[in-house]
Amino acid sequence: MRVRRLGLIALVLAAVMIWAPLPGMVDLSAAPAPKYRLAGLFPGVVTDADYNTLGFLALRSVQAELGVETAYSESVPVPDVERVMREYIDLKFTMVWTHGGQFISQTEKLAREFPRVVFIGEADAPLETRPANLWVIDRNFHIGFYPIGALAAMLTQTGKVAYVGGLTLPFSYSEVHAIRQALQNQQRRVEFKFVWVGDFNDPARARQVTDALIAEGFDVIMGSLNLGMLGIFEAVKTSPRRVWVTAKYTDKLSFAPQHYVTSVLYDFAGPLRTIVRRSGRGETSGNYPLGFDTGVALQFPLRNVPEPVQAAMRRLVADLLAGKIKVVKDVTPIR
Repeated sequence: MRVRRLGLIALVLAAVMIWAPLPGMVDLSAAPAPKYRLAGLFPGVVTDADYNTLGFLALRSVQAELGVETAYSESVPVPDVERVMREYIDLKFTMVWTHGGQFISQTEKLAREFPRVVFIGEADAPLETRPANLWVIDRNFHIGFYPIGALAAMLTQTGKVAYVGGLTLPFSYSEVHAIRQALQNQQRRVEFKFVWVGDFNDPARARQVTDALIAEGFDVIMGSLNLGMLGIFEAVKTSPRRVWVTAKYTDKLSFAPQHYVTSVLYDFAGPLRTIVRRSGRGETSGNYPLGFDTGVALQFPLRNVPEPVQAAMRRLVADLLAGKIKVVKDVTPIR
């Protein structure tokens, strides 16, 4: 295990993105900071300007704002996560966070084995039974893809929009179902195609798929990839016609400024600070659902869109925040 302390690497990440609380984020800033030692386990490198960067920024926020001692391990594969968690526990870390839904079963297992350690896991649905020392962050990825679907319907000139995902997982299905709900609610005739490239981090494969979609006349590409997004951006930049792209997790405007529209932004810093504070008050177990008031935001201003679309999307997000639109969470497999 390579234990990384938060330090100089923050200078690198400062050039990638600067964290700021999202509107409506719950942060119990008046509460005293608990005396925890918190370890974070990340599936990829923390300089990916994507999901793992968000995890690192959350850990840095807990250290800076709550005074909690932190350490982390990056690029942890699923077969090794249990071993790495045990090593942190042997080092007397009193809180362990696994940043990735692929780690939830191992996190739950060790939570039952080590009742004196507080665990934080991530999943795409609340656990039916939860140990008394396990917090679960319900990522609710579907919520952000409802406005993305509505936006695609407003933008397309060919009437053909596409979703490009990585793997056929429950959260991927839920994103597609949310897009379908939005397209139906927009009451526009739009052809919708969804494709999984088989890997979230394969730019070459993502480019092949996107090139094929563009050749078929799809002019809005909704990406749900990590490193694979680079392939989507490269494809649209060489397109003979105008193609719009949306992304996920972080601001990716710089990759294709003439084609990029927006990203579904996710913040784990606010949720993580809240969980650490509540654990310090004795609430060592719970379910923390992400949503537009707790860690999810659509990036504004939208890029490369007319003002009427900009205004319509601001109204739609306001309706989501107000609860006027209920996005259905449907993880039914799609064939």
